[in-house]
Amino acid sequence: MQRVAALYLPNWPIDRLRQGERRGAPPEPRALPSLQAPLDPLTEAAAREQQHVCSVPRGGGWRPGARWARDGDPIVPKQILPELVSGRGTSEAGGGAAPQARNGGASLIAAASRGTPPPSSFARRSPSPSKLGEDFRPLVTSIRNGGRIEIAAACPGAQGLGLQPGMAVTQARAQFRGLDIRPADPEGDMAALRGLAIALARRWTPTVAIEGMDTLFLDLTGVAHLHGGEAAMARRLCRMLARFGFASRVAIADTPGAAWALAHHGEAGICAPGAQGEAIAPLPIEALRIDPRAAELLHRLGVTRIGQLAEMPRAPLVRRFGAGLVTQLERAMGRLPEPLHPVIPPEPIAVIQRFAEPIATPEAIAHWLSELVTRLADALAAQGLGATRIELVAARVDGVPQRIRAGLARPSRDPAHLLKLLSRRIEDVEPGYGIDSLALHLRRADALGAQPMVERLDEEAAPDLAPLVDTLATRIGTGAMWRNAPVESDVPERSVARAPVLDPPARGAARGRIDAVGQLDRSPALHPWHPEWPKPARLLRRPERLDHVVAELPDHAPRRFTWRGTAHRVVRADGPERVHGEWWKRDIERHSVRDYFRVEDDMGCRYWLFRKGDGERAATGDLSWYLHGVFG
Repeated sequence: MQRVAALYLPNWPIDRLRQGERRGAPPEPRALPSLQAPLDPLTEAAAREQQHVCSVPRGGGWRPGARWARDGDPIVPKQILPELVSGRGTSEAGGGAAPQARNGGASLIAAASRGTPPPSSFARRSPSPSKLGEDFRPLVTSIRNGGRIEIAAACPGAQGLGLQPGMAVTQARAQFRGLDIRPADPEGDMAALRGLAIALARRWTPTVAIEGMDTLFLDLTGVAHLHGGEAAMARRLCRMLARFGFASRVAIADTPGAAWALAHHGEAGICAPGAQGEAIAPLPIEALRIDPRAAELLHRLGVTRIGQLAEMPRAPLVRRFGAGLVTQLERAMGRLPEPLHPVIPPEPIAVIQRFAEPIATPEAIAHWLSELVTRLADALAAQGLGATRIELVAARVDGVPQRIRAGLARPSRDPAHLLKLLSRRIEDVEPGYGIDSLALHLRRADALGAQPMVERLDEEAAPDLAPLVDTLATRIGTGAMWRNAPVESDVPERSVARAPVLDPPARGAARGRIDAVGQLDRSPALHPWHPEWPKPARLLRRPERLDHVVAELPDHAPRRFTWRGTAHRVVRADGPERVHGEWWKRDIERHSVRDYFRVEDDMGCRYWLFRKGDGERAATGDLSWYLHGVFG
């Protein structure tokens, strides 16, 4: 029997924004759950499933040191839990139906919150994303729809104020002050949802399909027992997403349509096998994922629930609304199949060559390496990728693998360039008694499409430094190579930052509005480094203090100074260049002043010195001298 879980993420775009804001924040302290608190429904169902799986439940029985046996009354593992079955189920204690188990004839277990607080024990273990969002202003995302800017998504707090997707942003601003409006990113949301689907397909179930912009279908047929049962799997999935800051609802049923309807419009949880018709009967007809125009017409005819629609004859419905309405209804009831279109996780690219007889000479390794590189380049071209990190694994007969790793500064699938990088390292391979196989693995790759070319024949193309950078990286490592990038700051040590050796590909600037006032400014942007005041190419990690400095105050360069125990006599100097502290960033630098000088000693060495203070006011500095950099 097929069992499908619908994973509904009601606040997916908002939770992605919240997760980005909380990523750098320290974790909040969490109190340990109370041992005497009652188990939430999903925990009860999971425990009951474990009782039926084996005679000795997991975690059952007393053992020394158990947390529940240390203090307080112990929780008896063999305690009979309430029945969580369909409306016909009864509790073993008294034979009556459990009051919390009935819901339209189906047993449904609450899994996570859709704007309402989660169960108490669940909330203590992991704070609800909706509750975390209450500490912020109401957050909505906006998207342009023609000539109108609408709300694309709203946080639970904003929805409680009446802000819904599709409302005009101007109307929302007029109704509520202090509204936090962010631009929507539907492409990023869809890419993140696909990434989540691939992660679930690798870890939870092999069949995961994307439905809309906020729902995933998980085929649990034959895999639920690997996670402790359906209830335990749903509970673990909800708690995992909650730890990452995502609100979720899980509903499990025999059909994808019924699971989707229960997750979106019903009580999320587990529907008993064969009871999906009774479970979705009280739900609105929008839960069938039908055309909004057909739903509006059905409302005008007085048909508002799925149970009313299921009792009507099918032929008149097909003549009036088309086959789509009846198809969705029959699929939800389980009378028609609903195929899933699962996501396919990308398979790692690797080319392997096995040998009938072991090889041990460098010539043989180089020959087969060229064959592997050619096959790897063909595989990369077929998928439109370029390698940025590859690894050659030589399997020896004694089971000790030999590895050669090579990284590339830019994506490439040029066989000659890849072979050149790996051939330099063949001497590092110790064949031992022989090599049984060679495997070339692609460890990291990026998209590589068509490359731009020079349009004019009389114009020289810019030199490509990527091959040179890759060659140097194989010898000294990528950590020893970087490029200085300018940063907008007046303080020298903050005006430079490490950057990759090669510039990232230029991105086209966003096209501004026609009536934007900023387009009137045609002047080029100022460079962060002032060209009239050159700085040394090498700055010390920390400015080093100078001793025995002889200088005339307030604005003259030093005549003599001692650095690292060596005395220097200044013959030429230029300055001062006054640098004030960034008082708008650090209050301690409100009055700080530095006077920089370029000096040259009698040996021809040039240094970059500065003095703390302006020589007139004590609040600006203590008049101590430091060496900050060296020219040349």
